[in-house]
Formats: sequence, structure tokens, C-alpha cells
Amino acid sequence: MNTYLFYGQIAVSIILIILVAIQQRGTALGSAFGGSGEFYSTRRGIQKKIYYATIGTAGLFIVLSILGLLL
Repeated sequence: MNTYLFYGQIAVSIILIILVAIQQRGTALGSAFGGSGEFYSTRRGIQKKIYYATIGTAGLFIVLSILGLLL
């Protein structure tokens, strides 16, 4: 059982990394290096779905981590 949790947590963490990496915000890397941080747009369409999938995957990762500690 603990082995399944371990491999499940690895799979969820890889998915979480991918979801975070494909999100776009502002002017991409330009905003990270002092670009205009005042640009804000609402999430629409696929961006919104990726955002919610990231939140759900992070929640699943936390649950798997807690279960891994308890079992």
C-alpha cells in the first residue's frame, strides 16, 4: 500500500510540475526580470481549466503526502 502511495505521489508531482510550467502570466520571463508587473488579465478558456487543474492536483499531492506520513 505504501509503495502505491509513493509512486502515486511521484506521478502527481510530475503532473503538477507540468501544469505549473505551462501556465502563462503577463509577459512570461520579461515580468520575472523587472518587466511591467502591472499587466493583469482574467483567465479564460483553457487557461482557467489549467488553473483549476493545478489547484486540484496540488490538493491531491497534499492528501497523498499526509496519507504517506500516516500509513
